[in-house]
Amino acid sequence: MSDGLRVVVHNDTTDAMMASLYEAAPDLDALACHSNAELEDAIGSFRPDVVYSVRFDVSQPFPRDALLGDAGPRWISVGGSGCDHLGKWNTERTTVTNSAGVASAMMAEFVFGCALHFTLDIPRLQQDKANRTWPIRMVSPLKGKTLLIVGLGQTGQAVAARAKAFGMHVLGTRARPSPVDHVDEVHAADDLPKLWGQADVICVCVPLLNSTRGLVDQAAFDAMKPTAILVDVSRGGVIVPDAAISAMTKGQIKGAAFDVFATEPLPADSPYWDLPNTLISPHCSAVYEGWDLASFDMFLANLKRWQAGDSLNNIVDPNRGY
Repeated sequence: MSDGLRVVVHNDTTDAMMASLYEAAPDLDALACHSNAELEDAIGSFRPDVVYSVRFDVSQPFPRDALLGDAGPRWISVGGSGCDHLGKWNTERTTVTNSAGVASAMMAEFVFGCALHFTLDIPRLQQDKANRTWPIRMVSPLKGKTLLIVGLGQTGQAVAARAKAFGMHVLGTRARPSPVDHVDEVHAADDLPKLWGQADVICVCVPLLNSTRGLVDQAAFDAMKPTAILVDVSRGGVIVPDAAISAMTKGQIKGAAFDVFATEPLPADSPYWDLPNTLISPHCSAVYEGWDLASFDMFLANLKRWQAGDSLNNIVDPNRGY
């Protein structure tokens, strides 16, 4: 299968990736693309068998139709975990894999960094420093508190493991409820209405699917404790923006950290920027030094399987979205 194999690598920086690719498979034909437009052109002219693609440029339309069209590759390796930008595809023609798990540990650290920002009262400590004042601040431990993880995929499971190190009680949801390490109670997503009010910290890390779009709505915020902390590292569209903005404006919960948005980059006139007790980050919870090369290593391991005719790891079901 390797004879005449054509591979496209699509990322903003590709030098190290291309070097690793040629080292692992020196006989293949490869092309680097550094924009969505270049990728679309390459599909028509180069006609790759395999495309490794990182969705790094949201300012240009992603060439979904070209990737999944007649000239598109037989295998698309998504450099991240989310595949909602591809929509649906014909699995008889196109195989899609992702890099699920490559950033789960980092995302779990990010979740707790955000939670600790509020439980340790970092904003007021910073203000005290700026004011050169010395009031005694009462910090709040995570030990004994309840964490609700909405989505027990690899990221959710990494969050659960770290939660146990803090001594938390862990609740979680997944599409097919079954026991999960470090999780005290595993529920179906349909149980969320009765779970929101039990949680002191809520981590949202589900993929964007028809079943999860708008999952965290006004009713969810209304059910949360006024002392709750929400951290969203899922995908834009899982949380209803109007509901989040309303809840934070009214002070319905203690704090929230939003790493993902329906429109990215977040427009300068978005109400999110002015919300109180809110952290805003540019979809960076999974971005750490070396993540792209770690993801590419996963691709290279899968490429060996592809060349050997073996089944690939991390194949995505377009109906499930993961």
